[in-house]
Amino acid sequence: MERSGLKINKDIFSAFFRVGLLGFGGGPAAIPLFHREAVINYKWMTEDEFGDTLALGNTMPGPIATKMAGYIGYRVNGIIGCLVALAASVVPTVVLMIILLGILQKYKDLEWVNSMSAAVVPVVGVMLAVMTWDFFQKSGKALGIGRAILFTAIAIILLEFLNIHPAIVILGVLILSLTSFKKEVGSK
Repeated sequence: MERSGLKINKDIFSAFFRVGLLGFGGGPAAIPLFHREAVINYKWMTEDEFGDTLALGNTMPGPIATKMAGYIGYRVNGIIGCLVALAASVVPTVVLMIILLGILQKYKDLEWVNSMSAAVVPVVGVMLAVMTWDFFQKSGKALGIGRAILFTAIAIILLEFLNIHPAIVILGVLILSLTSFKKEVGSK
């Protein structure tokens, strides 16, 4: 393997190892970390490409963290990049889970252990809120603020009140977008 291939794989491993190590709270907590590594730190993809990857990844079965790592790794360096990203994101999680759950199980009756576990939840909530706001702003620029608010309201109703699966909502939006795009192309 050439030197640049080693450097790329080292970068992939470093990025996804950090995500695996710091992504407490599961996939939703790891998404902002994936974003930071793939879009901001390494510039492997644009904001829009990351949003598309996340949306598509959420429509498929399985954990979002492994799907994101696998796809981004593949995109950066093919099958080898995919395998490196998957290993780097999964191994720290498995090791930390074994260690931390062992410790938590041993000391589960202590108040500080319960407080420590509860303290992580608001941090994850803030990370997700920041990312949500970023996506909303991008939607506002692409669609116009009125349409972005309308689509957000419709998504909240479909997801939260009607309990429609996110994959169905995303698929519906994709179909609507494709049919709207065809109409625009046909009218030109």
